[in-house]
Amino acid sequence: MALSRRDVLRFSAAATCFPVLASSRANAATPRLRITSRTLDVKGKAASVFGIVNDLGQPGLNTVLSGLFKATVTNDTSEATLLHWHGLTPPLAMDGVPMLSGPAMDAGETRNYSFANREAGTHWMHSHMGLQEQRLLAAPLVIRETATPGEDEQDHVVMLHDFTFRDPHDILSELQGGGGAHAGHAMPKDPPKTDDPHAGHKMAEGPAMLNDIVYDAMLANDRTLDDPEVVQVEPSGQVRLRIINAAAASNMWIELGNLTGQLIAVDGKSVKPIAGSRFPLAIAQRADVRVKLPSGSGAFPVLFQAEGSDLQAGIILRSRDAAISRISDRGAIQPALDLSLEAQLESLVVTREEGVSRTEMLMLTGGGADYQWGLNGKPSMHDVLFRVRQGERYEVMMHNMTSMAHPMHMHGHYFRVVAIGNRRIKGAVRDTVLVPVGETVTIQFDADNPGTWAFHCHHLYHMNSGMMGTLAYSDAA
Repeated sequence: MALSRRDVLRFSAAATCFPVLASSRANAATPRLRITSRTLDVKGKAASVFGIVNDLGQPGLNTVLSGLFKATVTNDTSEATLLHWHGLTPPLAMDGVPMLSGPAMDAGETRNYSFANREAGTHWMHSHMGLQEQRLLAAPLVIRETATPGEDEQDHVVMLHDFTFRDPHDILSELQGGGGAHAGHAMPKDPPKTDDPHAGHKMAEGPAMLNDIVYDAMLANDRTLDDPEVVQVEPSGQVRLRIINAAAASNMWIELGNLTGQLIAVDGKSVKPIAGSRFPLAIAQRADVRVKLPSGSGAFPVLFQAEGSDLQAGIILRSRDAAISRISDRGAIQPALDLSLEAQLESLVVTREEGVSRTEMLMLTGGGADYQWGLNGKPSMHDVLFRVRQGERYEVMMHNMTSMAHPMHMHGHYFRVVAIGNRRIKGAVRDTVLVPVGETVTIQFDADNPGTWAFHCHHLYHMNSGMMGTLAYSDAA
């Protein structure tokens, strides 16, 4: 079925999905952000969610590298919260993790952020408090190297969410209680014969549990495929898609359909381009994919498909006045993400040569009927996992002993993926890496940002059930 002309005209006419707000000028105004409550229409039903908007009413920030990151943040909601600048490496006091970096922001409070930043790239910001991230308290954070793109291309940001109408605290209580529709460890492999949307989706075959939360929808820039974002593009033009997986608990596949793209950056860091039409994107990761459009008119869906589920979201790249057909928000059940692409990635980031001072082993554990997850055999939360000395280089070998994959995120540092299993690689520089069931992934980082830093699984419900610890510098508390 074709969309109406009114629907077709809902597209992004600008070169980006939101304007550049700041420049490299020393006297540029400090960007202002408001954390807000808003109502979102999802499949014809109103939902109360959060948002982070700038002075133009657009989500998040799209700014230019200046050597100094600055923002003024006001909490306009009725709840306490705190923002984490995911992908940046601020001093600890501005990292946005309650109890580690400072107190939460009260309702109505305003805070100023200012810290050195030399890193451009596709990043994001999100709450690190409770389960607010599930309620969409997140937004893009794009820092460009220059105001004018180095390539003749259109730039478009896509932010992905998994969405539920339910209170996430109720979901977590069900999981920890070992019962209910969201108790993934007891979820049947075939869906029950019911019209209840929370009765569960068919799970992929195999011993691993691909997901443990049942969602109502997947969103791309706050929209389902019932009313997708339509991005007007030029025939034979080039588009850089900056894709952010801001889902709380869903690893995703990027599906380009009839298009072929080049993966040019992950987690905001450049990689040697890899061509393909399908790319994995774990929770909290980002992927910059450059797509070349065919000549002539056409409508090209770009889909984002949840691992272990039939739910999908998407956007439409449309050239000229091509007709657009409706696409279902349910497709084929998607397989598990693996590390086949990760093993091929080669960073273009130059790092200094230096020997490794020590290798730490980090066991990813837990996930039984009580839904207690942990690190090194126990729910860690803010426990110190290991200590480091400033100026030294370390490796962390992470082994997943559980029945689910875990996207592991280190705060305050970037790391390079240097081994998958026993195979050494010259891998990507990241801040989040997926460790699938039974796999071992080794990362390498330099201890160059003193403090006590969060190190955790970015699956929101795993993190809030114990899979979070810290790395601490030797002189830190």
